[in-house]
Amino acid sequence: MKIGRVSHLKSGEILEGIFEDNSFYPFEESLISYFEKHHSLEGIKISKKAISITELKILTPTVPSKIVAIGLNYREHAKEFGKEVPDEPLIFFKPPSALIAHGEEILIPTFTKRVDYEGELAIVIGKTCKNVSEESAREYVLGYSCFNDVTERVIQKKDGQYSRAKGIDTFAPYGPYIATNIDPSSLEIKTLLNGRTVQHSNTKDQIFSPFFLVSFISKYITLLPGDIIPTGTPSGVGPLKDGDTVEVVIEKVGVLRNKVRSI
Repeated sequence: MKIGRVSHLKSGEILEGIFEDNSFYPFEESLISYFEKHHSLEGIKISKKAISITELKILTPTVPSKIVAIGLNYREHAKEFGKEVPDEPLIFFKPPSALIAHGEEILIPTFTKRVDYEGELAIVIGKTCKNVSEESAREYVLGYSCFNDVTERVIQKKDGQYSRAKGIDTFAPYGPYIATNIDPSSLEIKTLLNGRTVQHSNTKDQIFSPFFLVSFISKYITLLPGDIIPTGTPSGVGPLKDGDTVEVVIEKVGVLRNKVRSI
């Protein structure tokens, strides 16, 4: 099931529901409230009246309180940057103010020198999560989405930490929807730049699995419904420029597409 949020172009009403082919079927109740109460989406009431995608604007699938991202979580990416494979997850934050949806523009400010794409699988949390085991982590995951951890590489190197380089407005594309009931352990992941494949890997190359990450983070930070965990990027990161189109393509999850514009 592919679920997400949209706004109606005419009325402006925000809806949650299911994407199916070129149609959208709204839920008749709150997605997060239902998941928290029933621990799954089985039985959630869905409108039988379809709305054409052409009548809607796709929004970010959730409105997270925080984005808890992971660095150096693919073995080949660690090699690419000359880093040792970490013995525990490298955690950093991206602010929710950096979020944009599928189809919106990544804006490159004039003060930047090199802005890179980083295609990633994102875990979407469905209910409040604190001190959970790796074995039970699955119960707290609503599903998975595509994410682009856009990064100003020169600032990142200068600062030695990631907040400024990765927190610039529009540097967190997320969506277009959440895929539920899939196994995240072996998914093909690609990033395309103007139609050319520039990153290509599989989540089985991850150093720390999605469920381990949920458990590990929850020991330190309470994860709230709608929060997202981008799980790291494969090797092949590279620069974006004005006019580019970048796509994050993940097997069974979807395609996140954004254009790039210098400002």
